[in-house]
Amino acid sequence: MNTKVFRLASSSFAIVGTALGINLLNAALPIDLLSIAPLESPRTQQAYAQDAESVYERVSPAVVSIETDNNSGSGSIVTSDGLVLTNAHVIGEARTVAVILEDGTQYTGDVIGYGQAGLDLAVVRIRGGRNNFPTVRFASAGSVRPGQQVFAIGNPFGRFQGSITQGIVSRIDRDQGLIQTDASINPGNSGGPLLNRDGELIGVNTSIYAPRGTTGNIGIGFAIPVEQIQPFLTSVNQGSAPQTAQRESPLIAGSRGVETLALNTRVEGRLDNRSSILPADNSFYNAYIFEGRSGQQVVIDMQSSTFNPYLILLTPSGTPLAQDGQNGVPNSRLSVTLPDDGVYIILANSFAPGETGDYRLELAAATSAARSSEPLLRMEGLLGQNSRTLQDGSLYEEHTFQGTAGQTVTITLESSEFDTYLILLDPNNQVIGENDDASPSTLNSALTITLPLTGTYRVIANAYDSSGRGRYLLTVR
Repeated sequence: MNTKVFRLASSSFAIVGTALGINLLNAALPIDLLSIAPLESPRTQQAYAQDAESVYERVSPAVVSIETDNNSGSGSIVTSDGLVLTNAHVIGEARTVAVILEDGTQYTGDVIGYGQAGLDLAVVRIRGGRNNFPTVRFASAGSVRPGQQVFAIGNPFGRFQGSITQGIVSRIDRDQGLIQTDASINPGNSGGPLLNRDGELIGVNTSIYAPRGTTGNIGIGFAIPVEQIQPFLTSVNQGSAPQTAQRESPLIAGSRGVETLALNTRVEGRLDNRSSILPADNSFYNAYIFEGRSGQQVVIDMQSSTFNPYLILLTPSGTPLAQDGQNGVPNSRLSVTLPDDGVYIILANSFAPGETGDYRLELAAATSAARSSEPLLRMEGLLGQNSRTLQDGSLYEEHTFQGTAGQTVTITLESSEFDTYLILLDPNNQVIGENDDASPSTLNSALTITLPLTGTYRVIANAYDSSGRGRYLLTVR
């Protein structure tokens, strides 16, 4: 068996995750692709507390509240002469705002620049002629890593100035320009800094995930990363930034609403202009919810004859649990063991943007007899022009399944069209298995492995070399 450990270690894999609703902490904004990388080593609660205290003491004097006639939010002083960075949606179309420092001192601020359309940033200059304002330092571009400890300081709900919360970077999508964090972020935190444990700004808090009808944080917040902030500030300094508020992205909420599903039911649905929209790629989706129990195994099927289905399952806390879909494949299927009690969210989505049409969605609770024969995952896929590429030029697609510590699984990757290569990553994104040849006489790959942890495992359906293209069948039992 040949190995690809070294090339895999230097490659990053992306997981597709979409959200039922993204609130701009005061408005709405979409998110889409989110990527994953290895986590930092665990740290003690005492270490977290010490970091939080240090970060707060260092940075809170440079975090301000911003108030307009009909809105409020947060901001960061980024230059000693009083340049304040915040969100465009906090400012709206106001030309002047109130800037309130940590000690209660209030200044008038002039809005001097906005981000280009789609970039939710704005800059305010404090009046008064001071040249000794405390400032927030910026982290280096490219320094943010999933799993690293982060802190959010701001003015949640417009009342609790200087509040600090902590968490980790959950995911990063540099293409779409968002950092996902589980640090508690609420309305009024918008425009405030997301900080690393050195007190450096890694992003500007801009939106939260919240199921329709709610407004508070449920553990999924988003920030604009420093890589987008620095060019924006350069455009402000050069006088080339827009001087008026730019048009915001359209809302993602459709008129169809959220439907409740009972287990062992089948519904007919349709993706069209009444569905919700992910403006990042203009794909439609409909949302469904169901009650689930910890340890319960469910199977979700979505089929369509008019578009390529894509399924996403979110946990009660809103984090992506599993997703499945391929270009050119008319069905999507998830078979998962639910980790918690609560209300789960199914997103019935399309693989490609703008696709519409009818579909059938089925939610079933696996019986004990079915569990023994039903695979954890069975997926027909295609390596082709829409697949991602490793550094050696070989194509790959990624699939996930839920595993339990001590569980033994057999994974097979079968194809008659290309030489397959199979890679398995554990919930900590460590490679725990690879295989090139299930037998000398086939192009298939196979792994039998005892899972070391409970959580989400990632299966990489790969071609052995850059010439590999074609259909495959991936099965996890």
